[in-house]
Amino acid sequence: MDVKGKKVIVIGSGKSGEAAAKLLLRNGAGVILNDSNTKLDVGQIRSEFKEDDDIKIILGNPDDSELKNTAMAVLSPGVPTDIELVGHMRELGIDIIGEIELAACFEKGDILAITGTNGKTTTTTLVGEIMKNFAKTTGSIDEVYVVGNIGEPYTDIADQTTERSVTVAEISSFQLETTRSFAPKVSAILNITPDHLNRHKTMAEYVRVKERIALKQGKDDTIVLNYDDALTRDFGKRAGCRVVYFTRNTDYAMENENEEFLHINNGMIMYKDTEVIRTDDMLLIGTHNYENVMAAVGMCLSYGVPLEVIRDTVRNFHAVEHRIEFVKTVDGVDYYNDSKGTNPDAAIKAVQAMKKPTLLIGGGYDKASAYDEWIESFDGKVKCLVLIGQTADKIAECARKHGFNEIVMAADLKEAVTICHDRAESGDAVLLSPACASWGMFKNYEERGHKFKEYVKGL
Repeated sequence: MDVKGKKVIVIGSGKSGEAAAKLLLRNGAGVILNDSNTKLDVGQIRSEFKEDDDIKIILGNPDDSELKNTAMAVLSPGVPTDIELVGHMRELGIDIIGEIELAACFEKGDILAITGTNGKTTTTTLVGEIMKNFAKTTGSIDEVYVVGNIGEPYTDIADQTTERSVTVAEISSFQLETTRSFAPKVSAILNITPDHLNRHKTMAEYVRVKERIALKQGKDDTIVLNYDDALTRDFGKRAGCRVVYFTRNTDYAMENENEEFLHINNGMIMYKDTEVIRTDDMLLIGTHNYENVMAAVGMCLSYGVPLEVIRDTVRNFHAVEHRIEFVKTVDGVDYYNDSKGTNPDAAIKAVQAMKKPTLLIGGGYDKASAYDEWIESFDGKVKCLVLIGQTADKIAECARKHGFNEIVMAADLKEAVTICHDRAESGDAVLLSPACASWGMFKNYEERGHKFKEYVKGL
């Protein structure tokens, strides 16, 4: 993409917007950085850039005079595509893309991309570690970048990539909405369960957007799909590239000999007839993590990574921060941070991974989720539910409807931790797995998780 001398507007001044603006500036564009929040400090935003950068900061909707001669608009992931400003820019004939699409236009190497409702961060981190070990042991690639929804914006490094680099990217549905030429060499859809319906409106639209990860993949590319998920299994029949499935049910693999499968047989992860690793030899716990490992193995084998490199990396791989992360034992009670459990399906997996009677902290921002299946997953394991945030009343009502009445309301996370400490008995576990986003109380799930750990360590 040649942006030299062109005028580009970036919508959203957060981490992704700032990185996109800097990429454009590095490559000779003139940039307008826009944010709808008129309470932000323009001086603070401007201080993140060089003094001689050709950038203008505008808060609130820009006038048409500012949009005149604008060649392109780049949307940050948090900016919905149906807001009035975006519609108006379309009417003015401004080309609209997203931050991931912008980065992909500068990508020179191969992309390995992961999406799905849950498990993205663990799988992306593991694929990144495998690829880094592959680079060290074989010299086949020079550099591995791990980017996207996982933390570092793709636009931070896109113009640094080479023909001998690999980019491993965690991609959200928000980011996939605005892709056009994004073409992973290997991709994965881990699962699709209801989430972000306040943004996507319908489940059908959410599914459609997730499937866009394979939009530009061809017959020489590969997608790894969850055979146990009816939605991703169905997409395998329509994908225009090679398909590798993973499943917890070895019978599926045996019944579908014409398909490529990773599966679990008597505690052993298998690729076709080849033994990969025993689940007991892994540091990751929980069946959901076995799925994440199978997805990562399928992606890396498809890229040509030797099995021994994969096996050694998986064997020594720890759980990522904020995903069923052990924090501390206090008075015989184990505390776990699963702040990454931002929807009911992720929170279900965390509850299922617990081996002890559990006091559960839930609640947060309302993404229009239903909580019935989450409550039903308690199955005698959760002894107390401590609720915080916007969804507290909604979740409490759902819990009582399902006959669960051990509910305590807390004013904030700190009080929730104190309540759990006072009520827990030696041999119990306390789990933060909110089933909700963190917005409204915290900047993101990372801040929520860090605060939880801070409060636990202060007990």
